[in-house]
Amino acid sequence: MRKRVLVVENEATLRDLLEFLLDREGYEVVTVSEGESAQHMLEQSAKGQAQAFDLVILELLLPIMSGRQLLRWLRRQPSTEALPVLVLTDLQDDDDIADALDEGADDYVTKPFQPKELHARLRKLLRTRSATGAAGSTGSTGSTQ
Repeated sequence: MRKRVLVVENEATLRDLLEFLLDREGYEVVTVSEGESAQHMLEQSAKGQAQAFDLVILELLLPIMSGRQLLRWLRRQPSTEALPVLVLTDLQDDDDIADALDEGADDYVTKPFQPKELHARLRKLLRTRSATGAAGSTGSTGSTQ
């Protein structure tokens, strides 16, 4: 069964690229351009009105509802508190990285990224989730320059 990934990215070109790369690796990919749409989709899956997601790739710099706000919301919901979240963003400052990890991100990758590294990090998060039955923090703080 294909793993289902929600990509929350406001930049259309990158959103399309991520969809292409992830689909090519065998993931079922759903993309949205802003946090409120992602929140709505996650609420629908929690209610059983849509298939659940196995992982979220999240940009922090989103319009209306920021990625940080969505991340905090995810961690407060019983249905998504253990959902793996990989932050993929332009923010490269140590404080931004530490804040996102402290707020519940499971991993953090900066743009531009290397596709092979991104795939490896996704596999790691999904293995961790499978091994524990839920995703906890992986403690990984690596970033791609």
